[in-house]
Amino acid sequence: MKILFIGDIVGRPGREVLENNLPRLEEEYEIDFTIVNGENASGGFGMDLKAYEMIAAAGADAFTMGNHTFDNKKIFDFIDQKDNILRPLNLTVPAPGKGVRSFSLKNGERLTIVNLLGRAYSNLAPDCPFKALEGLLSEISLKDQIIFVDFHADATSEKVCFGHYFDGRVSAVCGTHTHIQTADEKILPHGTAYITDAGMTGAYDSCLGMDKEASISIFTELKRKPMKPAAGERQINGVVIEIGKDHKAQSIQRIHQVYSAY
Repeated sequence: MKILFIGDIVGRPGREVLENNLPRLEEEYEIDFTIVNGENASGGFGMDLKAYEMIAAAGADAFTMGNHTFDNKKIFDFIDQKDNILRPLNLTVPAPGKGVRSFSLKNGERLTIVNLLGRAYSNLAPDCPFKALEGLLSEISLKDQIIFVDFHADATSEKVCFGHYFDGRVSAVCGTHTHIQTADEKILPHGTAYITDAGMTGAYDSCLGMDKEASISIFTELKRKPMKPAAGERQINGVVIEIGKDHKAQSIQRIHQVYSAY
């Protein structure tokens, strides 16, 4: 089967480029299941119900999140009502939502998705992601299901080590959070698909999807300007992962496509 994973969706530009192109991508790559990272889907910070419904209608089957999960407080109204949204598993405070969700697929297979935060440079001080996934894998097995991990983290070193540590025990480890797509997609020695960062889906001529001038001011001025998603051309970043009958990855293909502004 084939899984499409879309990197961090940023604001209206990210939502609209998916609304206009996700069905075509799913058909072109013969996708069986689409996972998106939606933690920046509403104005760049969090996800409200309108953004969720728009992206789901475009074809997303499951949503992972990250450190901005609860920035938009409207998510408290629906995160427990939707069985296809994940927030990070390794939070240190009680929070609504779940960090692990399983899905029954049309071909009879079972897909388990896990959402984790990295600890390096994190302002949330999450629990150890290595221990969190290790504990989960004591209860579930790659023999019985496909296991996909969205590892939302800053440090490339932490992501690379995480991928190798769980190589052969999960189907895929896809990094998110930096909004910069890396060119290191590969199948690790024991069969796990890996990429350090799947990238960002949103405004192309931007700073991580946000307005350039406001972003630059963070580094050049003492006073921050209001942050908002940038305008202009849009991009879709992500990966297509093909999974074999043994639930290990057979291939991983990076997607980077740029579209004219609407």
